[in-house]
Parts: sequence; structure tokens; C-alpha cells
Amino acid sequence: MSLKQRYRETIQPKLLKDLSLSNIHEVPKVVKVTVNRGLGEAAQNAKALEASITELATITGQKVVVTRAKKAIAGFKIRTGMPIGVAVTLRGDRMYAFLERLIHLALPRIRDFRGVSAKSFDGRGNYTLGIREQIIFPEISFDKIDAIRGMDVTIVTTARNDEEGRALLREMGMPFRSN
Repeated sequence: MSLKQRYRETIQPKLLKDLSLSNIHEVPKVVKVTVNRGLGEAAQNAKALEASITELATITGQKVVVTRAKKAIAGFKIRTGMPIGVAVTLRGDRMYAFLERLIHLALPRIRDFRGVSAKSFDGRGNYTLGIREQIIFPEISFDKIDAIRGMDVTIVTTARNDEEGRALLREMGMPFRSN
């Protein structure tokens, strides 16, 4: 059963009861997932940008957007308009497919993994997770990468607070660390 189907059939009714909500539309759901990678080194290394575009497109299955510098910063040798990062916004079926791969395949492959922090919520039920290396995703071949680079994954939900967001992600299978 896919994560989207499981959400509709089991997670949504359980959260309705657990959070004591009166309407099915009040149940928190995942709106979008953004995968972002900052590339400070892209100013000096053009291959880093190309490699990151290819890697994120492979991991997410969607076209990557290059983020550019809004203003020049001499100390970092950055000029206006220079590429400084890559980002992907996932919604719908691709979002659920990515979340399922992240939770069930990628996170358990992290060395010495004891769970993700339950404190990385923003106060409005959205969760951000920093990943140190891209090789935890099974789509990335260790032989084809030029450098280990991390990324940030932000899960945006309709939850009104952190407790609702935490309940939603826990039901989806997010392995939170027991502090």
C-alpha cells in the first residue's frame, strides 16, 4: 500500500480520533516537500552545480531549479546572479513517493542512525531535516559522485502546531529519536 493510500485509509481516521478533531478536513496533511542544497563552492567549481542538479533530479524524479545570488558579497566571492544552490518542490504523488523512500529506505541507511530529532519543527507544524550525505539514497551510485554533499528536506504540513505535525509524521513512519 502506498503512503498516499495509507494516509487516506488509516492515518487520517486515526489522527481525527487522536487529536479529537470534529471534521475530517481539520486533520493535518503534508502539502509539499522541498529539497534544497546550498552550493557555496559553485562560485569556484562549475562541476559542483552540474553534479548537484543531476543528483537532486535523480533522487526526486523532478526538474531542479537553480537558485541565484540576489546581491554580491565580496567576502564570499559571489556576484549578483551567480548560481549558489539548487532546489526542488515536490507535491502530490511525487511528494508521497519521495517521503516513502526517505522514511523507509534512505534514513535507515544512515550510519549509527538512532532516529531524527523531534525538535526540528518551526512552531507551525513544518519539519526540516538536514541530511549530511546524498549516498543514503539508493538511486545515487557511490562511484558516480565527485564529493559528499548534504541537503535540507523541509516537509510543509497543514498542522496548526508542532504537536499535530509530530503526530502526522509519526503516523507516516518518521523515526523520531526518543530523547
